[in-house]
Amino acid sequence: MDPNLNPHLGRRSLLKLGLGASLALSTVGLTASLSGCTSERAAPHFKVLRESDLPILTALYPVIVGPHPAFAESPDAVNNALAQLDWTLERTSPFAQKAVLDLFGLLSMPLTRGPLTGVWGDMANASPEQLEAFLQRWRDSRFDMLRQGSKTLSQLLLMSWYALPQSWAAAGYPGPPVI
Repeated sequence: MDPNLNPHLGRRSLLKLGLGASLALSTVGLTASLSGCTSERAAPHFKVLRESDLPILTALYPVIVGPHPAFAESPDAVNNALAQLDWTLERTSPFAQKAVLDLFGLLSMPLTRGPLTGVWGDMANASPEQLEAFLQRWRDSRFDMLRQGSKTLSQLLLMSWYALPQSWAAAGYPGPPVI
């Protein structure tokens, strides 16, 4: 069988792809850092989350959590979840914080957001259908990096959401036992 006709990637092709992807992401990260696109300073009233992260996360919470009654009952539901996420990230290792902030940086930069997510405009203005398609695309991707990004986003946002007392009633959780 002719190896050029094989639809599967060979080891050499896979190494070239990995090297090319690493080089592209490193170049984009360096360009963003040098141009000031990614701010290392936290947004006002936050310890870890940056100003550029907030619109993306605000758009993703309702899509990842789903139609939760607390969104309709409390206008501050997403802001409370953002505060909980920030509190959680503040207590993680610097390595974990950097990895999460790098992921948020990929989603906030137009140069990387469009090709990686399929959302070419601002994420805050994307429709729920576009955001669901992006999350599904990442979840079902053949690339481990995108699957890991999908898991990270889902787990972080769900964890911070269900840590809030306002989310407990609709889930049937009466709250922690009183001792």
